[in-house]
Amino acid sequence: MEDGRPFCPQCRAPQIHVQIAAAAESVTAVPEATDHLASTRLPEARDFGSTQAVESSLYDRAVVVRSALKAGVLGVFIGIIPFIGIVLTGSCGVYFYRREKGFAPPVRIAARVGAAAGVVSFAISSVLIVIRIVVLHAQQEYVDTVTKMARLAGYNPADPDIQAGIHSLFTPGGLVLTIFFGMIFSLALAALGGAVAALLLRPRGRS
Repeated sequence: MEDGRPFCPQCRAPQIHVQIAAAAESVTAVPEATDHLASTRLPEARDFGSTQAVESSLYDRAVVVRSALKAGVLGVFIGIIPFIGIVLTGSCGVYFYRREKGFAPPVRIAARVGAAAGVVSFAISSVLIVIRIVVLHAQQEYVDTVTKMARLAGYNPADPDIQAGIHSLFTPGGLVLTIFFGMIFSLALAALGGAVAALLLRPRGRS
């Protein structure tokens, strides 16, 4: 038989084996394509944190500023809870970010949001404290508060060195150092709160 001849020149029988083979190839190709699609995993939310480039694309500076301002103002009030209030302030910043963007940011970005919220909260609180000390002459009130904290930490407030150290905190240089180290401490705790909030708010992977 010559290639391409549809019928046998002797018995005129149709030569359909070529068409059947082509059909068989097309039929077997469909399951392979289906298997390939089935084996392809759709991207999930946890994939967003896989690379720094993708994280940078998710970083929205304007949303971070708005979220930090909202959480910072709220943190002035919840910050009265020692330590935990600062952590909650950072968590609130991530909550506001998620509410506006529609998804929880990766942990690295969430830590930035939380830290920004902590800085805003600490800045507002520091301004209010300075105004209260300078304008309302409430220095003795804060001296008593620091003395109480020193006693809780195990120091003897009656010690002349301890008293001198407490009073030095309310000098101009002492206030600057207190504000600086307080801001670093607040930033660290608020960043921790933001990272924890991101872990709790992100969607769970499908089983």
